[in-house]
Amino acid sequence: MMLIRLDKLEDLVRQQGPLHLALGVFDGVHKGHQVVIDQAVRAARASGGLSFVVTFSPHPIQVIAANKAPLCLLASLEEKAALMHSHGVDGLLVIHFDQDFASLAAEDFVRKLCEADVASISVGEDWRFGNKRLGDVALLRRMAVEFGFELVAVAPVIWDEERISSSRIRQAIGSGNFNAVEAMLGRPYVISGKVVEGRKLGRTLGFPTANLHFTEMQLPKDGVWLVEVNGQQRGIANLGMQPTVNGSQRTLEVHIFDFSADLYGHMLRIRFLHFIREERKFPSIDALREQISADVQLARKIALD
Repeated sequence: MMLIRLDKLEDLVRQQGPLHLALGVFDGVHKGHQVVIDQAVRAARASGGLSFVVTFSPHPIQVIAANKAPLCLLASLEEKAALMHSHGVDGLLVIHFDQDFASLAAEDFVRKLCEADVASISVGEDWRFGNKRLGDVALLRRMAVEFGFELVAVAPVIWDEERISSSRIRQAIGSGNFNAVEAMLGRPYVISGKVVEGRKLGRTLGFPTANLHFTEMQLPKDGVWLVEVNGQQRGIANLGMQPTVNGSQRTLEVHIFDFSADLYGHMLRIRFLHFIREERKFPSIDALREQISADVQLARKIALD
């Protein structure tokens, strides 16, 4: 079954109920988010209704307090949709979050939701919403009595003695701790990027690379990495400013082992597997070439272990 995609609250009213909603931002769809989403899916299957995730784009904090907003997200909207569909969600409502919506009182938001045939709402127990973030679980409990829906407030999921959160996952990615990242996400962390034309320096060095254009995705620390490409192939990637050749912007270039096909315009999914070394400036192109050769040999050896 295809995922139902909606972009207006009013469209929810047209869906045949009973509806079981999971509410939240769900950046990254980590294990804590998954418990909230799975609750709505189970309730829908038990009642013969539909499960819907109700989320927001852009991230609300980018509108409410841009100076405190994360610079990068853990998943694009399309990736979030695919992850939610994989959990059995029937539909996704993505509400455009702007200043007008931010000014909507929490009670009014719930009333608008309940114009549809809402049978249950699932949220994280610490979720806040509505104008000035005055909406919380206590308010939802009161309104559940008024509108006759069941409220399920889900406790945080704990890993390594701390609550799993999107900010904690960002920190782990930034430091290159992908064991922790994957434990908190419940899956490998991958970024997607389109292959664009670059300076073709890798080809002149004997190691042709795919130059990836990536959007606002959280990236690890700069340096050379062993990576997995599209879930199958192995390669080596350089993430950074390319100081030896006077690079002017942060780039991600991937050399895929034993591969020579044209990839321009293709989307690649990159998983960071092992940190090889820090990025640094070399005294000459020949010195850079020698180091890349050594990096490739080491990465191949690690890939075989």
